[in-house]
Amino acid sequence: MLVVACIKQVPDTTQVKIDPNTGTLIREGVPFIMNPFDTHALEESLRLKNKYGFHVAVISMGPPNTVVTLKKALAVGADQVILLSDRAFGGADTLATSRVLAEAISKLNQQEEVAIVICGKQTIDGDTAQVGPGIASRLKYAQLTLVDHIESIDLKAKKVTVRRKLEGRHEIVEASMPVMMTVVREINHPRYPTVPKRLTAETAEVTVWDNKILKLDENTIGLKGSPTQVRRIFSPERAKGEIIGDGVNKPAETANLLIDKLVGKDIISL
Repeated sequence: MLVVACIKQVPDTTQVKIDPNTGTLIREGVPFIMNPFDTHALEESLRLKNKYGFHVAVISMGPPNTVVTLKKALAVGADQVILLSDRAFGGADTLATSRVLAEAISKLNQQEEVAIVICGKQTIDGDTAQVGPGIASRLKYAQLTLVDHIESIDLKAKKVTVRRKLEGRHEIVEASMPVMMTVVREINHPRYPTVPKRLTAETAEVTVWDNKILKLDENTIGLKGSPTQVRRIFSPERAKGEIIGDGVNKPAETANLLIDKLVGKDIISL
């Protein structure tokens, strides 16, 4: 049985700059990394491989240079990596992206039964958290989001039990496989590759699937199949904070100052 980890190569947001004239990312000189949430999805896939004997396939949709990120997945123990790359896929929003990924997973399922699809909770460049659920909807898989622990897997009954991290509480949920789950950072600590595996991965061939292989209608993928489009990217403007009063020596006076400020801004009323 197969576990499919979906990963994305993203720009390192700590070094991203925005062109003030065009409102687009300045990509020159910006390093690309594996989406941090996806590193936890990959690690959990590898842990399931070690515990239950699953095979691990890693897929990513992106430009040709995404092979670098996929080779990092091989270096930590993935059995198979596939790059989904075609000009027809370019400019895709979350709807079109989930269509391509779902079709690739369906193709993998023809080769070996897919039991679990694991995605990171969200990406740091889009923050939509829509692709994982989109895949589940297209494939009609049960979806388990915000997973911070896999409690158990019953291979005979094809059941998986997980713990979901919600606001102020946890939730234990059971679902039938095949299932799609999105994971949060707290689920694990990603491993580092060994030197021999890193060297082996450097020379490994990455399988590339274009739209000639997936055979999707080009009106439903890429920019043509995206009902939403990014027109402009900008950094949010934040007003400087203000320190009022002396909260240590005069807490009551400071509290009154704060109340006056909030009343003056119509945030609260007395």
